Amino acid sequence: MRVDVFTIFPGLIDSFCAESMLGKARTAGLLDLRLHDPRDHTADVHRTVDDAPFGGGAGMVMKPEPLFDAVAAAQPPRPLFLLGPGGRRFDQALAHELAAGAGFSLIAGRYEGVDHRVREHLVDGELSVGDVVLNGGEVAACLVIEAVVRLLPGAMGNEVSPVNESFGATGLLEEPHFTRPADFRGWAVPEVLRGGDHARIARWRHAQALHRTLRDRPDLIEARGGLDETEQRLLEEFPAVTYP
Repeated sequence: MRVDVFTIFPGLIDSFCAESMLGKARTAGLLDLRLHDPRDHTADVHRTVDDAPFGGGAGMVMKPEPLFDAVAAAQPPRPLFLLGPGGRRFDQALAHELAAGAGFSLIAGRYEGVDHRVREHLVDGELSVGDVVLNGGEVAACLVIEAVVRLLPGAMGNEVSPVNESFGATGLLEEPHFTRPADFRGWAVPEVLRGGDHARIARWRHAQALHRTLRDRPDLIEARGGLDETEQRLLEEFPAVTYP
């Protein structure tokens, strides 16, 4: 998959994507990451990519020319998204959608924002990673890249993980996980997980995912159309894991 990012701080993204799963994906040829600095498409000695806003106001605005020229030179894969707080909320469904394609591109804004003509005439849409304001789009770009690339076949060691994890095929949050020791400070691992009955463990895990989602994200249950009779019985059979 080819992913292009337009940023005045390419090193931030390059260093993040050189580690862990993303680094392995790049080495294996699963991720073709291409970084483009709009400063390389400026004509003045200071390599200026920002200017004061028309009408006055605080902060500086990224100029349209360097971004338009950088995109024209790179011919990046589409869709091309501008990262910003006013865009479509990036979620797991969109991550799957992008992972099914051949590639995508991102523009990481800086300063007070980008010239509106970039939003209107250069990009295919705007993406938001949450109702927060960052100094720039580089952190958001890294989030999007990792969320998408980990879904590519061969990117993760366990191919089942993207199915069972939160926001996966079940539409639920993940169940609680435990590892050794079996008893830590008096908090014991649930007996069902140590019993070896894999069918019962699967039912327990589904029940705990339901409990957690009902408690923390009831909107996800509503989006699934509520609970069916089997799930209601699971909740009764396996109470939520709690510790005194």
